[in-house]
Amino acid sequence: MPRPFRLVALAVIVLVGLLSTGPARAQMEVDLELILAADVSGSMDEEEAALQRRGYLEALVNPRVVRAIQSGPHRRVALTYLEWAGPHWQKPLVGWTLVHDAASARNFASAIAEEPVVTERRTSISAAIDYSMMLFAKSPFKSKRRVIDISGDGPNNRGRNVLLARAEALAQGVTINGLPIVNDRPNPWGGPGPRNLDVYYQDNVIGGPGAFMIPALTFRNFGQAILAKLIREIAGIDGPVHVQSAEDILDGDDLAHGDTIPPG
Repeated sequence: MPRPFRLVALAVIVLVGLLSTGPARAQMEVDLELILAADVSGSMDEEEAALQRRGYLEALVNPRVVRAIQSGPHRRVALTYLEWAGPHWQKPLVGWTLVHDAASARNFASAIAEEPVVTERRTSISAAIDYSMMLFAKSPFKSKRRVIDISGDGPNNRGRNVLLARAEALAQGVTINGLPIVNDRPNPWGGPGPRNLDVYYQDNVIGGPGAFMIPALTFRNFGQAILAKLIREIAGIDGPVHVQSAEDILDGDDLAHGDTIPPG
């Protein structure tokens, strides 16, 4: 091809590239970007892992959670559901999803339910936090509040120091809430469950603006605990750092009566 034609062809290619690229797409604003990070480490047996999953599924479609979602200025939130175990096991079952009403909440929960329940060895809360921060960096949404919601039945026993992971997340304005499962059942290897896990979560895991935790005393009442937790963190309700009982939130929840929380 003669040189003049090659130059013209190159100019056309560059122009087409510029036109197709265009300005960067603006991120949609939501009231909250929330990562639901559920522990599926080997200390849980299949029944416990299934109970935990079911607790999330039932809470997500609860009308009180939907009302909490619609109580903010934008009336919508962005959710991700992540299951985690050891340092190299973090599995986002459902990526960033816009949830704004009962139908979208139901679709999000249904997508989680389609995935099989799998448990893996070790417990790395620090890796779950680090992986969640990577997910925030890739989020197509924008919000003033970013929260990692961590549920688990044991302390960090693999990966880097959880205090370092927490400090880095908090430095970027992220809040970490906790739902320690204070389980009296022996683990699959016959050993006892960890003692004072709620104290461990308070001292080592949660942090940031408005951070709090609600312990689930057994897997059987996990659903009630996650329901109370979702209502409070989605609606941005103030309260104590260590909530002794889920009933304290559910009994005094104005959203249960159809009220909304004024923006701001």
